[in-house]
Amino acid sequence: MKQKIIIRVQMSCEKCRIKAMKIASNTNGVISVAVEGSDKDHLVVIGEGVDSANLTGSLRKKLSYGAAILSVEEVKEKEKKAEEKEKPKEDKNPNNPEEYVLVFQQYPPVPMFCEVYDPVPSFCSIM
Repeated sequence: MKQKIIIRVQMSCEKCRIKAMKIASNTNGVISVAVEGSDKDHLVVIGEGVDSANLTGSLRKKLSYGAAILSVEEVKEKEKKAEEKEKPKEDKNPNNPEEYVLVFQQYPPVPMFCEVYDPVPSFCSIM
C-alpha cells in the first residue's frame, strides 16, 4: 500500500532542506521525497510501508528542529491506469527520422592513478 506522508519541518535554509530530504530518502520504503508549501516547510514523502512516526522521530533527532506529522493518506493508482487507457495508440513509421529518439549513455569517470617514483632509494631499515 503506497502512502503519502506530509510532515511539517522547520527548515529555514537550503542546507536544512537538503539534509531533511536526505534523511527521508534513506528511510526504508521511500519512493520519492519533495518539499512543498508556501514557506517550503512541508516535506512530502511517498513510499510503501514507511513508518511515519519513526521518520518524524529521526527528523527531530537529526535536525534538532520541530517536526510534526500533518497527514498520512493512501495513494490511489487507479487514476493513472485510466489515463493510460485513454491515450490513443499511434502507429510509428520506422522510416520516419523524426520519430527516432537519441539516447546518450553517461559512463562513470575513469579513475586516475599516479605512480610515485623515488629516484634515490633509502636503505635505512628503521623507516
